[in-house]
Amino acid sequence: MKKYLYCIGLLFITLPLFAQHKLGVYAVGFYNLENLFDTKDDEGIADEDFTPTGAYNWTPEKYRQKLAKLSSVISRLAREYCPGGPAVLGVGEVENRGVLEDLVKTGEIAKIGYEIVHYDSPDRRGIDVALLYNPKLFRLTSSRVYPYRLPTDSTFKTRDQLLVSGILAGEAFHVIVNHWPSRWGDKSSPLREYAATITRHIVDSLYRIDPNAKIVIMGDFNDDPDDKSCREVLNARKKQSQVEAGGLYNATWALWDKGIGSLCYQDQWNLFDQQILSYGLLGKDYSTLKFWKVEIFNRDFLIQKEGKYKGYPFRTFSGSTFQNGYSDHFPSLVYLVKEIR
Repeated sequence: MKKYLYCIGLLFITLPLFAQHKLGVYAVGFYNLENLFDTKDDEGIADEDFTPTGAYNWTPEKYRQKLAKLSSVISRLAREYCPGGPAVLGVGEVENRGVLEDLVKTGEIAKIGYEIVHYDSPDRRGIDVALLYNPKLFRLTSSRVYPYRLPTDSTFKTRDQLLVSGILAGEAFHVIVNHWPSRWGDKSSPLREYAATITRHIVDSLYRIDPNAKIVIMGDFNDDPDDKSCREVLNARKKQSQVEAGGLYNATWALWDKGIGSLCYQDQWNLFDQQILSYGLLGKDYSTLKFWKVEIFNRDFLIQKEGKYKGYPFRTFSGSTFQNGYSDHFPSLVYLVKEIR
């Protein structure tokens, strides 16, 4: 009798890797939405460019087009293995909860019924991280943010880190959503290394409660897998065999070694949109949630076909010229599996 890999009651696929198991597939993703701003000028944040009279001439029509583009991408994520799409999707560069409420009501993803976890960050541009989740697949139990407070400069403001905990496939599951400080030359690296200490603190706190905690660390790290912040401070390892109890596995490092990136700047690819997993998600005991595979969602329709940014992710703006693209980042996805009894 054949066994199947399937996504909870929706799709059956035969795969040799799991020939002896009947497994449910769960997708977890991250997508930097590239400046998802509304059209209003809010006091206290630098969002003036994203208004109808601002530098980007950001009109309600352009905003609606941006929402439609993002919705079309999200509606296609993980559908090869999970027709319901990602169970949870971390997002970055969102201005407020309102833009997320508009997004989840737009296009095909309105049918999914995504719910939102969002907190306002002190970032000077007013951009935050957040989490969308499908309540049919993930049950929220708690959430909180960890602020970025630089000991050497109390005036430095950036995005908080978001911890969301819940139940996925009947198990406790945690997601940490990040958008670490941006790059501006060599002097900015310590800022991301400090962000990594915050992430590591969150991870270690979860490990103290449960040494087998199931954790996915995701986001726009503004660093690659082999940069110091990820490689040394987080100590996220390249190979599963290198990870011991209490450790972390950088699932996206293998893609980086193959030359796969999630964004391109000055004709150089980077893999900032990473997926890092806890020790408890590794191994072959499929009676509990385990890592299967990772991907950068770099489908052809997301790639710029002409002009200055040909071959790059198809972005919303080229300079201040509206292109009606998607984002300057590709989404990243990790797939988890668990045996169905």
